[in-house]
Amino acid sequence: MVKKIRKAVFPVAGMGTRFLPATKANPKEMLPVVDKPLIQYAAEEAEEAGVQSLVFITGRNKRSIPDHFDKAYELESELQEAGKTALLQKVQNILPPNVSCIYLRQAEALGLGHAVLCAEPVVADEPFAVILADDLIRGDGGIGALTQMAEIYERYQCSIILVEEVPPQETGKYGIVEIEDDDGQTANVTSIVEKPKPEDAPSNLGVVGRYILTPRIFDLIKETGRGTGGEIQLTDAIAELLKYEKVRAYRVKGKRYDCGNKLGYLEATVEFGLAHQELGEDFRGYLKRLSDSL
Repeated sequence: MVKKIRKAVFPVAGMGTRFLPATKANPKEMLPVVDKPLIQYAAEEAEEAGVQSLVFITGRNKRSIPDHFDKAYELESELQEAGKTALLQKVQNILPPNVSCIYLRQAEALGLGHAVLCAEPVVADEPFAVILADDLIRGDGGIGALTQMAEIYERYQCSIILVEEVPPQETGKYGIVEIEDDDGQTANVTSIVEKPKPEDAPSNLGVVGRYILTPRIFDLIKETGRGTGGEIQLTDAIAELLKYEKVRAYRVKGKRYDCGNKLGYLEATVEFGLAHQELGEDFRGYLKRLSDSL
């Protein structure tokens, strides 16, 4: 029997230095895209895929994330007294009651691999997802990236990593995979390397923000030394995992917005604004008037 993906890990202990001073006291995962923070989009994607436990790997000054998912008694009371029912429902229904939040502290910022390892006591021997909230993904047909990946996991019963083609000159920003048996949507991973120079990259398929991993990865992370940037890289542990198990690369059906940089964040804000049910039409009109005036 194939185990379902019931737990998702959210590494949210990073400093978000590219968005300073906005992230001086507020984590980058709480940056809003229109009217929801990035971390809520990621949590909703996980919930849609059937995840029941959200495991947040936090650091110092990250209190606003648990506060966001917690009950806000005073706010809810004020909204109820003011008769603002629609807003009250939005606040109360950030997550359904069957989804729980777990918060673990990453004492030192030792890299993505180390952040994932912090989740071992909660994940134990189950397959699990890893979601990087600053990769905001709009799935085609309203089907989230993790839902798509969970279907691929059930088909192949192995670790799945999300990839997309990146500009060859930007391979130094990504983990890059080498593949075989490519059917146009999925492929077997034969090698993976963290942030190679363009001349050393085995392809231009970069790993982007979503993983489904088997629990063997924890033992391999423990054996992984510090790699690129002096950090414990998840990519290096996945390279070791290839010696024991198959790993499948999956090309997402949809569009990724790299909200870890300012331009990608602005692109997401504009495009999600245009698609917003309440604001989209007015916002489109504003952009047209702005364009005509330039």
